[in-house]
Amino acid sequence: MNEATNEAAKRILLIDDDVDLAALLGEYLESEGFRVDSVHTGAEGIARALEDVHDVVVLDIMLPGISGIEVLRQLREESDVPVLMLTARGDEIDRVIGLELGADDYVSKPCYPRELVARLRAILRRQVQPSGGAPPSPRVVSVGALEIQVPERRALWGGRPIELTPSEFNILVLLARAGEAVSTKDELSLRGLGRARQSYDRSVDVHVSNLRLKLEASTAGVAGIETVRGVGYRLSLA
Repeated sequence: MNEATNEAAKRILLIDDDVDLAALLGEYLESEGFRVDSVHTGAEGIARALEDVHDVVVLDIMLPGISGIEVLRQLREESDVPVLMLTARGDEIDRVIGLELGADDYVSKPCYPRELVARLRAILRRQVQPSGGAPPSPRVVSVGALEIQVPERRALWGGRPIELTPSEFNILVLLARAGEAVSTKDELSLRGLGRARQSYDRSVDVHVSNLRLKLEASTAGVAGIETVRGVGYRLSLA
């Protein structure tokens, strides 16, 4: 079933210096019901992303002048808009750097438009319901001084906000709801990132690492994430 009607109001900012490819991708995305704005330089991308409201940014890493990595770095200083990276096939370094800087997902170039649409829809779905189909209740999840307001997508420690990317927030909700149980990498990928985990895919590990650092910094080391070797992760409070 075509999901175009569900995406009718969703705006995508496409940042890619390949004008022809951007036109083709934009045309395909619009045929799927998205609204697409395209720019072709890093400077234009930063300006449009911060000036206008978009639901997802699709960002090519290999941009001339201001690179996609630098665009992502500057964007994350001021915005938590979801970012999907377009990376060169097999370029693991760019993927890991991008995820460490707060990107939500990536697609390798040359990419299949259908795969791009699937990844975008997965990002949009988990923006609304991070638990991968489970009911969103309880609306507030509390663990010690940690309070997670799920519908508002807000995490607080002792009343003070913790700044998280969309993917980090989703993973935190899953870990908090799991309690003492261990959440596997497969589960965190499927329910937190909206896609099945692939072999050698480090996305979950990078997001968890970023989340752990933010929790430790925001809670003076009281809250963290325990690695259960060979199994997955568990939220921990000292």
